[in-house]
Amino acid sequence: MSNAARPDHAKAVLAMVVATLLWSVAGVVTRQLHQQNGLVLVFWRSSFTVLAVLAWLAWSQGLRRAWVDVRGASHLLWLSAFFWGVMFTAFMVALTLTSVAQTLLTDSLSPLIAAVLGWLLLRHRLPGRTWAAIALAMLGMGWMVWHDLQSPTSSMQLLGMLIALAVPIAAASNWVSLRRAGSGVPMQAAVLIGALLSALAVALPAWPVGVDLHDLFWLGFLGVFQLAAPGLLAVWAAQRLAPAEVGLLGLLETMFGTLWAWLGAGEQPSRGTLIGGALVLTALAANELLGWHRTRRRTVHTWLDAETP
Repeated sequence: MSNAARPDHAKAVLAMVVATLLWSVAGVVTRQLHQQNGLVLVFWRSSFTVLAVLAWLAWSQGLRRAWVDVRGASHLLWLSAFFWGVMFTAFMVALTLTSVAQTLLTDSLSPLIAAVLGWLLLRHRLPGRTWAAIALAMLGMGWMVWHDLQSPTSSMQLLGMLIALAVPIAAASNWVSLRRAGSGVPMQAAVLIGALLSALAVALPAWPVGVDLHDLFWLGFLGVFQLAAPGLLAVWAAQRLAPAEVGLLGLLETMFGTLWAWLGAGEQPSRGTLIGGALVLTALAANELLGWHRTRRRTVHTWLDAETP
């Protein structure tokens, strides 16, 4: 890596860490709200996200240019926007049905689901370490589900986990779609449209969408600082980091979010969640670290070969 590239790499890592910190506050903030209807929360959070991203686009490139990008984009932009909408909607609904820890642990499966989708749709070969990580992660999720079956509120928790599962599936599908489209897809516009689709999808079933001023303030905070800002930071960072690095840094959201909910809302994870979650995070971290290490070794070897006279 050249000296010029190192500062950009360090800034990108910092941007991704900040993004995960901002993403991770959703659980603890949601637990402070008076309104616990998941669809109402989705409507307001997504609506504030639309306004925030729209303001950023107007300031950074002008709305006319953003409109030209959307009008001239391929169908993959709309497919990406749909996946963003699913992610925005399912996450908040899941938080109202199950614990913060279980929601975040389920969401963290995105890198492994993306690997499987890449194998199925793009014919990318999966190394043995990834298959082993998938098996270990499935064991961890199975442990959490089995433990939940012993709980008196098992039906609601299982429903919450199933809804939360839509988030990593949509995120992984989004990644594959963007991979096919290449760098020409206007990611910021997809985030904006996805948030708009999310708000419109729940507006009718959530009506009336009344909340008090306390909740409106916190939902505005979530829309601006927990969705719009980290989403834009992650887009910038992902353009400068290897996919394995992005996946590994993204795991920080699970640890941060579980910790904030524990300290700020008294939501202590159950023993089953801790054991199952440890298996899932171990599988994900090991897979991403090994992949990142192998990529770095290959890059160094290529550089040394090129330097050899």
